[in-house]
Amino acid sequence: MNQNERRDFVRQHRTAVFGYGRKNDGPAQSIVYYVTDGDDILVSTMGARAKAKAVTRLGKVSLCVLDEQWPPSYLVAYCDAKVETESDAVVDLMMRIAGVMAGKEMPEAVRPMVEEGAKREGRVVLRLRPYQTFHSPPKHVHQASDVDEKLLHGLGDSLPW
Repeated sequence: MNQNERRDFVRQHRTAVFGYGRKNDGPAQSIVYYVTDGDDILVSTMGARAKAKAVTRLGKVSLCVLDEQWPPSYLVAYCDAKVETESDAVVDLMMRIAGVMAGKEMPEAVRPMVEEGAKREGRVVLRLRPYQTFHSPPKHVHQASDVDEKLLHGLGDSLPW
């Protein structure tokens, strides 16, 4: 994938594995829905959750964007990250994420309920600015005849965002 294909891949999908370094133990990962805002990637979370705390502490995260169709493919984006708390931006993002989850835009009639939920949960926006990507072309076995001398895995490649 070239740079444009990588950006298109991110725009065309909706779920990812959000990764960050923990204070102790190994890296943390969680599944998130996301939307894009230009070249930025936006994730909604509660401000008290470890994702938001890690963004504040480290300012760096990874996002492994998943292709939800079989056979699966993925792209990892390495990102500078920051927490945003402006209430309208938080609610706007939650409305967009709900639309992604539902497969259709949310009606404005639900906005007051979303706004109330955002306040109760202490929601924030995680704004991710990718600077580097990694992609490894998938190789798949669909039947026994696919296992032959041509089934060799190559190395992935990194490209700037």
